[in-house]
Amino acid sequence: MEDGGLGTESSEARLEYNSTQSRTAPEFRVYKRRWFILLVLCVLNCSNSMLWLTFAPVADQTAEHLHVTLDQVNWLSVVYMVVAIPLSFITTWMLDTLGLRPTMILGSWLNMAGSVVRVLGVLSYVPESTMFPVVMAGQTLCSLAQPLVIFSPTKLAALWFPEHQRTTANMIASMSNPLGLLFVNIFSPMILSRTNNLFMLLLIYAIPAIVICFLATVGIQKSVPPTPPSASADTSSSEPFLQGIKLDFAGLCGALFIVSGVIGAAFLGLFVDKTKLFTESIKITMCLTSLSCTAFAVVSQLEEQKVIIGAVCALFGLFGFASYPVAMELSVECSYPVGEATSAGLVFISGQIQSIVYTMLLPALTTKLTHSPRSVCAAGDDANLSWMVPVLVMAGLCCLASCSFVVIFHTQYRRLNAEADAVKTHSAQPEIEGMTNSSTDA
Repeated sequence: MEDGGLGTESSEARLEYNSTQSRTAPEFRVYKRRWFILLVLCVLNCSNSMLWLTFAPVADQTAEHLHVTLDQVNWLSVVYMVVAIPLSFITTWMLDTLGLRPTMILGSWLNMAGSVVRVLGVLSYVPESTMFPVVMAGQTLCSLAQPLVIFSPTKLAALWFPEHQRTTANMIASMSNPLGLLFVNIFSPMILSRTNNLFMLLLIYAIPAIVICFLATVGIQKSVPPTPPSASADTSSSEPFLQGIKLDFAGLCGALFIVSGVIGAAFLGLFVDKTKLFTESIKITMCLTSLSCTAFAVVSQLEEQKVIIGAVCALFGLFGFASYPVAMELSVECSYPVGEATSAGLVFISGQIQSIVYTMLLPALTTKLTHSPRSVCAAGDDANLSWMVPVLVMAGLCCLASCSFVVIFHTQYRRLNAEADAVKTHSAQPEIEGMTNSSTDA
């Protein structure tokens, strides 16, 4: 049961773990405003991911407009990974010490400021030699916001949502990030092909950032609800602790990857919320992800097999993205009572470090092909590259990681166990008081 609105707390119904609890047992409540905060975080996460990979689907056109090379364009996305690693430690401290509200508001302002600077960098009166540095400066500001918004879902779920909704809330907030990647893969090629104007592209992506900055600043009033939604929230602590493929088809594959991933994450999040089978779900999805990655490594070498390639990309996303929100919740479960931001932050830092390594390593493993009249790739030094070896290496790494995780990883659900112990303690308290009163009367 929930409260009747954002501002009325008198009509808020109570969620209790046991209907027979005495008056001394804590009372847990949920508030409808949690859905507004979740919406703000979702849009903020989506906006930040759109700003991150704005240029990836249109790298050739971006290089032409900014008068730079493709390697320099790649740095517009790599800067996110580089900046995120040191900033992640600060973000975990902010979430656990200052709270959710200042972290989200700061993230929204950095996100908005970066998007505006990017637009200013491509105005007609800006010298060509200055365009790329200004856009990079804006991209760096946006990258500062990424840890602030990506670390927040686990904290929001733990502080505002009851035990039976935590994984679902985390899934919704986390999957808004790949949803932004979906929009980028669809709209960046579409906008640039129709307008041939980089200014219009960046302006369109800046609008959501500006709107959500206003909503976050005005709408989020508190970091925590007046009363906790669960026992763990009540006792929450912060203890330390492709060859020749057109860009349109590549964008379609990316869209299939993300859409199927969001669907898979939705179903798996609901399933885990009901069953609490965190470890089993992650191990199964990781194995299926490895199989999908291996299948992609094979079918990506086939000619004129777009349907098969698209289907494999969909399966890859279905299993790969589905594990992300559950893995973030599992990191909190196995590290409790360490703060949610700390556990999620360490997972994120690990992912960012690996992303930098793979972004630099895999292109270095490509080999040049002889010119083919059927090729639709751009001309120049970056044209006609074979990605067979990088894709096979990626499949091998994925299989190795999955096998290692299945064999090595075993854990207890510390947060769920702590909540169960808290319920037992409060339920047993009336019996102890009754026995004490009886002995006194005797």
